Amino acid sequence: MHTLERIQPREADLGEGLFVRRALPTRQRRMVGAWCFLDHAGPVDFAPGGGMHVGAHPHTALQTFTWLIEGEVLHRDSLGNEQVIRPGQVNLMTAGRGIVHTEDSLPEARRLHAAQLWIALPPEQADCPPAFEHHPVLPHWKQDGCALTLLAGRYAGLQAPATLHTPLVGIDIQSGEGGALSLPLDPAFEYALLPLEGSLDIGAEHFACDEFAYLGQGRDNLAVQLAPGSRVLLLGGEPFGEPVLMWWNFVGHSKAAIVQAQHDWEAGDARFGPVPGSTRRLSPPPLPWAAD
Repeated sequence: MHTLERIQPREADLGEGLFVRRALPTRQRRMVGAWCFLDHAGPVDFAPGGGMHVGAHPHTALQTFTWLIEGEVLHRDSLGNEQVIRPGQVNLMTAGRGIVHTEDSLPEARRLHAAQLWIALPPEQADCPPAFEHHPVLPHWKQDGCALTLLAGRYAGLQAPATLHTPLVGIDIQSGEGGALSLPLDPAFEYALLPLEGSLDIGAEHFACDEFAYLGQGRDNLAVQLAPGSRVLLLGGEPFGEPVLMWWNFVGHSKAAIVQAQHDWEAGDARFGPVPGSTRRLSPPPLPWAAD
């Protein structure tokens, strides 16, 4: 029998009418491969003058991975990058030793729908130099009446352009008419599915929108039945080994590393430089523990 876990995401209000459903991490499942964070944001319509506006905040030892479905968002960071991401595009920011960024809906944007993910960096890459990539063109193909886009990793002889440091895959699946879909899988990977729109059935189990389905390892094929108008995110990767620590916007491989990162952010250390044009700086909550 293959693993099939149902995980209910937690909902959080980011303000301006923007709610996110957090599928990773949860008490049931901390990671899927190196994917360690998954927020499903929107879809939401904004009033004139509204939108998403996230002030300057730091990251360490991770990659932020933004898959935009609807809307337009301006990314700015402490490396001096300024990039608008539009539907069907991916932004990948590698924090490494430390980076700061902001995210803002464009003034004319009236809608937002996105998946925001984090990828934990392995210990040997945790302190690598920060970097940023924008990928407006991604591999895509048709199968079983569905439109598939390869967001990350390698699949079906295709290679997504995002720079990764562990074996991963991410696929966006759209089904306008609904129907059966069969996908070959790598038995060495663990996998999970999140319906972003519509719903799906895995065998006798029905998963509604935002119900996270963890599939575990050992599968060489996935057969699903998609409802009409469905959009599903498939994530996979080799198990990460040991769990990483996460606190606020930091990932680390020890409590001491996260304590130091938070101290450096609060002290205005040069490790976390300014974001050009940003006037709002987010403050972290108090640490739950001290350095060992």
